This record gives sequence, C-alpha cells and structure tokens, in this order.
Amino acid sequence: MSETATHVASGKVREIYAVDDERLLLVASDRISTFDVVLPTPIPDKGRVLTGLSGFWFARTREQVPNHLLALRADGRSTECRRLEMLPIECVVRGYLAGSGWKDYRATNAVCGHLLPEGLVESSRLPTPIFTPATKAQTGHDENIDRDAAVALVGEDVFDEVERLSLELYDVVSAYAEKRGVILADTKLEFGTDSAGNLVLADEAFTPDSSRFWPADEYAEGGAQPSFDKQFVRDYCESLGWDKTYPGPELPDDVVAGTRARYVEAFELLTELSFDDYCARPEIVLE
Repeated sequence: MSETATHVASGKVREIYAVDDERLLLVASDRISTFDVVLPTPIPDKGRVLTGLSGFWFARTREQVPNHLLALRADGRSTECRRLEMLPIECVVRGYLAGSGWKDYRATNAVCGHLLPEGLVESSRLPTPIFTPATKAQTGHDENIDRDAAVALVGEDVFDEVERLSLELYDVVSAYAEKRGVILADTKLEFGTDSAGNLVLADEAFTPDSSRFWPADEYAEGGAQPSFDKQFVRDYCESLGWDKTYPGPELPDDVVAGTRARYVEAFELLTELSFDDYCARPEIVLE
C-alpha cells in the first residue's frame, strides 16, 4: 500500500483509502457477513477471490461499460480505482427466482413491479431476466423498490441507462459462466459517475458475495440450490437459532474450510485459472 494513502472508510468487507483526489485504494479483507452482521471468524483468502474475480470481469466487460479499475496490487486483495460519485441504488438483475425475489413472488406474484407468470417455484428460471433495483440501506437490509421509486432517486434517464447496462452485463456474464458449468442466478451491480457525468461500473462485479452462482449439473427447480457463496455459512448460523443481531457466532473450522473451498472453486471454474497462480501474479486475471 502506498505510504501516502489515507484511510477514509470501512465497509463490511473492504477498507477504503484515499491515494489522491482522483484515486482510491480498496482493500478486500477476509471478513464475512451474514444477515448484515460481520462475523468474528474470517474466511482465509476470501478477499483475494473477490478482488481477482472482479478484476477478471472488469477486464472482460470493458466493451459494455467503462469501470473504475486502474490496477491490481501485488497482494491480490488491493484494487487501485477511480473516484466516482456513486448512485444511491443497487442494480440487481435476476434470471432465476431466489432469495427476496422468491419471497416477493410468493406474496404478490410480482418482483419490484414485474408481474411474473403464475406457477413458478423456487429457483425457477424466469422467462427473461428482470432488473430489480434496491435501496442502499445504511443500517439493516437493502429494500427492493420498483421503477418509480428508483427513478425518484436517480432520474429517468440514468435509471433507463443502468437498467440497460445491467441487463446487458448479466447476459454477457451468464452466458460466459454457463459454458463453464455455472449458473448466474442473480447479481448485484453498482454504478457511479465520473467527473464528466459518464456512468462507470464500480465496487465489485460478479463475485460470490454479490451474485448467486449455482453448479449447473446440480440445478433442479423447486427448492434452494447448492451454491458457490456464503450460503454454507448462512445455513450454519441459521441452525444455531442465532437472532441475527451483533455479535455473530464464531465459525468452526469445518465451516471455514468448506466456505473457503466454495469461494476458490467459483474463482477457478469461472476464470479457468489456478487460484495459486493468481495469488503469485494477480495481473493474470486481466490478460
């Protein structure tokens, strides 16, 4: 890390440093959160997986939209990026019915204003992917919102553009992942604007923390799917009867090892690179 970088903020996973007026340094820790609570037990190498996968996708989606990435640092978990004015919405695309989308559908037959066909079940593939924005909650959970609420936050022109870009990015990455035996069920993207007002893809992109990745050979609609994300940790925490308030439970060694293995497997399946090779030379994901 640059000696002149100044710590400016901490997120659930990332530490943010200011390099200068135009650049930030994002350092992805190995912290893991469930139900919006950071747990006391880290997952080794999780930050490197998130950083490496984000870099991999940033390099492969430049034709669709510019992104904030300037460089990956040698530690494999630090990203030098452009400063942006971030939009106040999460840009979520769903290709399958899972998570809060499934809960909304059961209650209303719709998700974020998208009326869906009757008779869908948990994990059903949707007729076409849908854009379902959410608020960025400072505390507690993000909340799904409809088009009107999102337009009120960002304006109609910006909303239409991030909807178009998000759906296009989902199509590109889901097709890429499917060829490698991985289903991209849904994903959350974040955009900001640069000094000229251009939309720029930022934060992280298509990682196990921001996306639901399922093994295609095990997919069967009608229930929850095995996944390459922190669902393993969520399931363990749920089994304890924990009230989902701070402090979270410590994780046993087998849960830590199983979670790390899922993150690394996702990295290697999607990039077709060795994770050890990435750790030795992070820029390999940009090539």
